Amino acid sequence: MIDDLGALTFAAIEQRSNAIAAGWRQRGLRPDEGVGILVRNHRGFFDAVFAAAKCGARIVLLNTDFAGPQLRDVIHREQVALLVHDDEYSDLLDDLALPHGRWRAWAETPGDDTLDALITTGTTSPPPAPGHTARIILLASGTTGTLKGTQRSQPRSLAPIGALLDRVPFRAGETTTLCPPMFHTLGFAHMMLAVALGSTLVVRRRFDAHQIVDSLERTRSTALVVVPIMLARILDDYAQRDDPPDLSALRIAYVAVSALGPGLAIRTLTTLGPVLYNMYGSTEVAYATIATPADLTAQPACVGTPVRGARVEILDDHGQPAPRGQTGRIFVGNPYQSQGYTGGGHKDIVDGLMASGDVGHFDTAGRLLIDGRDDDMIISGGENVFPREVEELLLTHPEFSEACCIGTPDDAYGQRIRAFVVRTEHSTLEADEIRAYVKLTLARYKVPRDIVFVDTLPRNSTGKILTRDLNL
Repeated sequence: MIDDLGALTFAAIEQRSNAIAAGWRQRGLRPDEGVGILVRNHRGFFDAVFAAAKCGARIVLLNTDFAGPQLRDVIHREQVALLVHDDEYSDLLDDLALPHGRWRAWAETPGDDTLDALITTGTTSPPPAPGHTARIILLASGTTGTLKGTQRSQPRSLAPIGALLDRVPFRAGETTTLCPPMFHTLGFAHMMLAVALGSTLVVRRRFDAHQIVDSLERTRSTALVVVPIMLARILDDYAQRDDPPDLSALRIAYVAVSALGPGLAIRTLTTLGPVLYNMYGSTEVAYATIATPADLTAQPACVGTPVRGARVEILDDHGQPAPRGQTGRIFVGNPYQSQGYTGGGHKDIVDGLMASGDVGHFDTAGRLLIDGRDDDMIISGGENVFPREVEELLLTHPEFSEACCIGTPDDAYGQRIRAFVVRTEHSTLEADEIRAYVKLTLARYKVPRDIVFVDTLPRNSTGKILTRDLNL
């Protein structure tokens, strides 16, 4: 793997994590105790995850965007007994006492409380088997409420990798540039995929589109893993260069987590060629569908067809299969979805299928299209409106770079649509022009009554818009 400090072989990571695991065990860490990891994308994440797995721990991947109270709440709820963190989070943790202490991964100053100290002093021999299978606790993104931990055990076969490789041409021994945080499902999955395939993995502590474009050319990366807002920033940087870099080695631009949108899909295919793959899934249901370049060329708004081993159904309000073309709740079944929330409960389950939390429909070719969140539907004047449809239309306008629509109370209509838009640098569009643009394509009741111009939209570390943080 390659990070901000340079290259490190997987053999070196194996030895480093052996030494850390030995040190933690000597200090009392027992199997099934919680190890929290609050670390950005660098070698320390690899060190901590593999060391904790060798101890048979419950590995709790913590969001690096957490505020102090939220961080403490999750650490308490998930019963974290040992915490690994980067130096930049020390101030959030000053008076936090844990049974097996805190260990610094990215350390600006040396010390006995660093992973490097354990690596220097510990044995590199493989530790004895812990007698307990490690578990990963991933946190659902939480754009509107309290974060929930989802439990996932180790896969018992190579089927999850096979399902992905059946649709996306990742190959062994190549180079992948990974941009999303590795504490998130997408980042963690592709970290492990690189290990499984023996591929070089390029990561950076902080996302910088200009650095990523340079790195793609320098490393001759064959695959790029991103969330949509990162992809948009990369394309922006690429387009602004007088001498565009050579990205001809790139065979895969793999996108997931939030809505890609037809505008960004077309732009990517036009700029980079037939390399775009769009995955639909969630922390709870794992993956459901993947759209290939051919799918996105034919229907840029789609998320593809179900992957091998996954079953995807559209159910109506009565839990019955909806006719093709009709919008309903999306339910997914596969062998890899979560085992429930750590605090108890799980998403709705019908006939062995778990709700994804979205609504959508299949087109005549069997491709899935997402219409919105099942709890985001706006009822305006008795008509149902899904914000995503309006957002995607707004983003087809060349003078918008970002858009988000929500429902707000209205005395006459029950709810009305409020659109938050980010205009491009030299745009002079006014609200009435925006309403007229929407009215050309969508029904009158889908036209936003309120238009709010903003400089940026609030997003979490995986690019999802934080609707709760919009200035309503």
